[in-house]
Amino acid sequence: MRKRLVRAAAPAAALLLIAGCAGDDAATVTRGSLSGRLAGSGATFPEPLFERWMSHYGTHVETGAAIDYRPVGSGGGIEQFLAGTVDFGSSERYLRQRELAVAADVRGCDAVQFPVVFGAVAIVLNDEALDGMVLTAEVLARIYDGQITRWNDPAVAALNPDLDLPERRIVPVHRSDGSGTTYVFTRYLTTEVPFWGERYAEGTDIDWHETAVGGDGNAGVAGAVRDSAGGLGYVNQSHADEAGLATARVVNEDGTPVAPTLEATTAASAEAEIPDNFQFAIDDIGGAGYPITGANWIFAYTCGYDGDTAALLRDFWTWALNDATADRFAADLGYAPMSRSLKTRVTEEIRHINADG
Repeated sequence: MRKRLVRAAAPAAALLLIAGCAGDDAATVTRGSLSGRLAGSGATFPEPLFERWMSHYGTHVETGAAIDYRPVGSGGGIEQFLAGTVDFGSSERYLRQRELAVAADVRGCDAVQFPVVFGAVAIVLNDEALDGMVLTAEVLARIYDGQITRWNDPAVAALNPDLDLPERRIVPVHRSDGSGTTYVFTRYLTTEVPFWGERYAEGTDIDWHETAVGGDGNAGVAGAVRDSAGGLGYVNQSHADEAGLATARVVNEDGTPVAPTLEATTAASAEAEIPDNFQFAIDDIGGAGYPITGANWIFAYTCGYDGDTAALLRDFWTWALNDATADRFAADLGYAPMSRSLKTRVTEEIRHINADG
């Protein structure tokens, strides 16, 4: 069922705002004054962007800072964050109430979670001749369920009357690790296709059909698709671009086939209704929006960091959200930056990091 939601994200010029210590009104940080190391882990979905952000920040913004991010998948990022082995975690899904309860019990204070960027999950194809082909949620679900096994299946042909579809067998590729990209993809299928919700549901780890092939991380899925004749998989848009793979257009809620472009991702993210606790999903996308769109969340704590680590955590994520160069990096890699109003809300949330000491 189609629903129009509150406008939440759109292209916007960035406002340079540097947050200082939590609870300090209008506090600023003197550039060059921060030093230390941060360790984070989690989603592979934002890895290309995080790598660019962290390299630039450590080279040009705070040269005494070093940030190590390990792309272990969203499931691993949540696990390592809750285990306290990293300073921050990252995932394409937010922490749920049971996980927030675990975090509070382990750390002795509340967790902080906030979105930092939006991105598309692209459907990638092995065959360049199929670039731009049209697929629907129903057809994708049936491919991953083993019901549609060849490219010239009548259901695929009906969507692509102008394509000469091969008889070749389809090789569906999925993430073999705990993955937020999987969560975004399977939530989309669950929302749109009744049988998918009954048989598989949504999640970071799915009990896939026996015909599907696993790949580790976005790069592993892209590689498996590239190396498999008839391969089809789902990856972050930047990984699709980096791998040079053909992509499909996916039919959105208004019946429009849409490619996974920055503009289409931004249009989709603009329909997300984002509550005060930042727990949301991007569903039922129409208009010019690409329908398989998700966000990336960062997790931190309201206590337990030393002063230098806390200051660096707050400053880096505030810089990433509000600096014009950081926004340009996001756009170059196909990620949609958040609107100014949402950035303001998230920046205030970042100030809660280590607020309880």
